[in-house]
Amino acid sequence: MEISNLVVARYADGRVLKGVTQDFSPNRGIFHVHPEGEGGEAVELRFKQLKALFFVSSLTGNATRQDVRGFLDGPQETQKGKKIAVRFRDGELICGYTLSWTPEREGFFLFPADTSCNNQRIFVITAATLEVKAGPAAELLAQRALANAKKGDAAPESKSDAGKAWKPKLAPRPNPGHAPSGFGPTPPPRSDGRRTGSE
Repeated sequence: MEISNLVVARYADGRVLKGVTQDFSPNRGIFHVHPEGEGGEAVELRFKQLKALFFVSSLTGNATRQDVRGFLDGPQETQKGKKIAVRFRDGELICGYTLSWTPEREGFFLFPADTSCNNQRIFVITAATLEVKAGPAAELLAQRALANAKKGDAAPESKSDAGKAWKPKLAPRPNPGHAPSGFGPTPPPRSDGRRTGSE
């Protein structure tokens, strides 16, 4: 399949920009998108503004389609790379394959596990992620996130297809006193004015 230049840019603050890019490079933190249906000037985008950039087959997408969640027993490795699961700061989970993920890079390409979705590939902005796991750990992250979603208290299903109604959701607050990823509440002050916990 030929990769298109049709893109859906999702900003870190939840805004969405659809259009065409001619100058995107994963090695340069700035590029331009010509908005769909507008004859105006291209919009300049910087990686630090974004959550991810979705390269899509169509800018309209299919609002009624449900993306396949998780990996569905897919192979550990394909020609598109090793399994990877990404949980974004807004709670969204995306599963797929990558050849290029390293935590030091600003971003990396992910090929969706659901090969029939509108997304051909996704450029994930590392700073917008909360958790990224590759290989067998990716399956564990996906299973955990999907189990939590069934309980109604964690990551929503992937809703990244262009054209779908989507609004970012805040990650749930952890139980008081429980901080699974180091992002829990600040301990209450003690009677002597110092904070409890490791100091």
